[in-house]
Amino acid sequence: MGDGGGRRRRWSCLGIVVLVLAALAGGTVWLLRDELFHPFGDARACAGSDLKLSGVITAAGASLPADATDVHYYTQNGRAQVTFTSRRTKDFLRRTGILPEGRALFDKKYGMPVEAVTEIPLPDGLCGSALRVPAWEYRSTAADGTAVDVVVERSTLFDEAFRGPARAVVTYTTP
Repeated sequence: MGDGGGRRRRWSCLGIVVLVLAALAGGTVWLLRDELFHPFGDARACAGSDLKLSGVITAAGASLPADATDVHYYTQNGRAQVTFTSRRTKDFLRRTGILPEGRALFDKKYGMPVEAVTEIPLPDGLCGSALRVPAWEYRSTAADGTAVDVVVERSTLFDEAFRGPARAVVTYTTP
C-alpha cells in the first residue's frame, strides 16, 4: 500500500530533472542565440550570406571607421554589401581613395545626389536600417582596381557635411 507514495516521489523527481534540463537547454539557446540564428555565427551577417567577413571588415582597401556601429553585411556571389553608422565616414572615404584629399565632400566629379523622397531602402539581402535622405553616392575604383560604391546620409542642417552619425552602405567585390 505504500507503493503510491513512492511513485509520486519518483514522478516528482523526474519532473524536477526534466524542468532543470529544460532550463539548461533554454539558457544555452539564449546565450548562443546570435551564433544559432545568424550565418556563420556572426551577428553582423544577414540571412543568405555565402561568405563570412573577417572580424575587422575591410572595404575598398580600408577598414571600417573605428567608431562604426550597427554594422551588418550581406555577401553573395563574390560581392559584399556592408552598412554601418559612423561619425568618421569622411575619413573612411579619404583612406579608401574614393574621395581624394583636398576635394569637397560633394564634388560632382566623385559623386552625385541620391534621388529619394523619404528614405533609401537597403539593397536586397542587406539587413539593418534604411538610409535617410538626403544622401550622396560615390562610385569609384578601389586601389586593387575593383569597383566600389558608397552611399552616405547627408546632413539636413549643413550643406557641406554628413549626418552625425551618418549611415553608409558600401558595395564592393570580395577578395
